[in-house]
Amino acid sequence: MKAPRFLYNKKLKAVTGILLALFILEVGSAFIYPNVSKYKKYNPPKSAMMEYREKQMRAEGKEIHIKRKWAPFSRISPNAVKAVLIAEDDKFWHHSGFDIEGMETALEKDIKKHRLKAGGSTITQQLAKNLFLSPSRNPVRKIKEAVLAWRMERTLSKRRILELYMNYAEWGPGIFGIEAASRHYYGIPASALNAEQAAKLATVLPNPNIYNPVKPDRYVQRRSAIIYKIMVKRGVVMPDFEEAMNPAKEETRKKEHPFSSETTSAATPEKNGPSQFLNLTSK
Repeated sequence: MKAPRFLYNKKLKAVTGILLALFILEVGSAFIYPNVSKYKKYNPPKSAMMEYREKQMRAEGKEIHIKRKWAPFSRISPNAVKAVLIAEDDKFWHHSGFDIEGMETALEKDIKKHRLKAGGSTITQQLAKNLFLSPSRNPVRKIKEAVLAWRMERTLSKRRILELYMNYAEWGPGIFGIEAASRHYYGIPASALNAEQAAKLATVLPNPNIYNPVKPDRYVQRRSAIIYKIMVKRGVVMPDFEEAMNPAKEETRKKEHPFSSETTSAATPEKNGPSQFLNLTSK
């Protein structure tokens, strides 16, 4: 004998309610944990992405080998910072954690190709993923990433976000941080990277386990050439970068404009280079 239909509806509502409660609990936790303020000075020995790679190596029976060496922001070549910003987040100085236009563009591409692929992530979003989450394309993970990015932009300076990103980004199989990458690929400290080397390193960020800056395929050669061309056109130093190198200036700007992460500089992407070349990949 079949159960009455109303019992099925009742069970369905109960299950839906439980799933919704779990979803709210999971996403809501990102508003509280972790303590983002701690990362104003704290440099964790391992990131979530490092732990993820270690588990991968262990599952594949490989020797667990993570290369990582911390480099203070003052010891990272301006070439490296400029190249990464051009390649990954050209509007970094002017957004509050999200590039809405970039997200819309990525979504349009997904719709045209009949796929669902995360894209348009800013450096702050990528940092949130690298430090605290996983590379999963789970929608819940993406929402938590957005919440954490929003919290980081409200709590940390742009300089600190960049410093953390440059030190926790993955640049090759088991290679984390610009210092480790610079020494591994070129045998020099991150402070000594020239523009061409920096452009090649920035090019591999979307998929560091496939691309190699010193054994470049056609994609790496083409994209690094574009990044290098933009770097040359803009010049190594610009007002936004000078501000990042001088924390006192950023603190002054934040006090004057507490509800905005935008700078007062005229160094916008449109005035400094061909923006149509930027944001070439989906993260």
